[in-house]
Amino acid sequence: MKKSDFDYDLPVELIAQAPLAERSASRLLVVPPGDAPFEDRVFRDLPSLLRAGDLLVFNDTRVIPARLFGQKSTGGRVEIMIERLMADDRARAQLGVSKSPKEGAVIELDAGGRAHVLGREGEFYVLRFEVGEPLESWLLHAGRLPLPPYIQREPGADDAERYQTVFAREIGAVAAPTAGLHFDEALLSRLQALGVEVGHVTLHVGAGTFQPVRVDDLSQHVMHSEWINVGATLVEQIRRTREAGGRVIGVGTTVVRALESATRHEADGRAELKPFAGETRLFILPGYRITSVDAMVTNFHLPQSTLLMMISAFAGQSRVFEAYRHAIRARYRFFSYGDAMLLWRAATQ
Repeated sequence: MKKSDFDYDLPVELIAQAPLAERSASRLLVVPPGDAPFEDRVFRDLPSLLRAGDLLVFNDTRVIPARLFGQKSTGGRVEIMIERLMADDRARAQLGVSKSPKEGAVIELDAGGRAHVLGREGEFYVLRFEVGEPLESWLLHAGRLPLPPYIQREPGADDAERYQTVFAREIGAVAAPTAGLHFDEALLSRLQALGVEVGHVTLHVGAGTFQPVRVDDLSQHVMHSEWINVGATLVEQIRRTREAGGRVIGVGTTVVRALESATRHEADGRAELKPFAGETRLFILPGYRITSVDAMVTNFHLPQSTLLMMISAFAGQSRVFEAYRHAIRARYRFFSYGDAMLLWRAATQ
């Protein structure tokens, strides 16, 4: 398959630059399987589309303020975007700099302290921070929120809350699992009252999620690595849900990537979800059979992105692109602060 197979034209004014006043006021495009017509709904309608015994799976990662600024000893300015926290106050990061620093270079940080360049891992640098306290806690007051590159403004006071899900708890992401941003406490309470169950995975979204696919032949693409944890409690929840006839709904592509990474596919076609914690580089394209979820809540994704490729594998490429054309005509809001879709798995999946 080719990257160009997943291109589409998006009017720039449809890229959401800020969240709506209420999380659950976003629009929701319901995409049933087959040829059933699309439904234009509001996100707070979600309880009417689910039923008692269904299971919603959320990604409980928490976004860290991962953007820093500093200066090299030569005087050159440096922008640091932390991609992954590591042990011993080290971090893997992207550097915005006019000339790449060498191993051993020191960056004086605007927020105080310094970062030592230990080396490189591909396009990332490994830095060791001297900031007077554990790096994770220091970032909470010294770092800046890293809004996605297509949001053309600096983060404001509201973003600290709104670019974070209400159920975020496991610190480590540098980008939000944006499908979860539409849920507020009132909506979660309504779903609970309906009898919809809730489970969690953790996938720490890295800066690599915003990196473009640089090859047209997708068989040559190397997927970025992310850390996941699919616990035994969730595996048991999913087993019980399926045995009782309930449906599993993944809230976001990160949830589906985590669950599929923890799924063992047998030669006879059987698939079994197992507890798993570790790295994943799973790249899901049309032709891959997603078995872990029956439906997916997801935002609208960038042209030629691996996320658009994943949902095309799930719901069918032609069906997804038909839905995107509908969304553009209906003036839905796109990307992280935009509207959402409820995708049901293609009948042939």
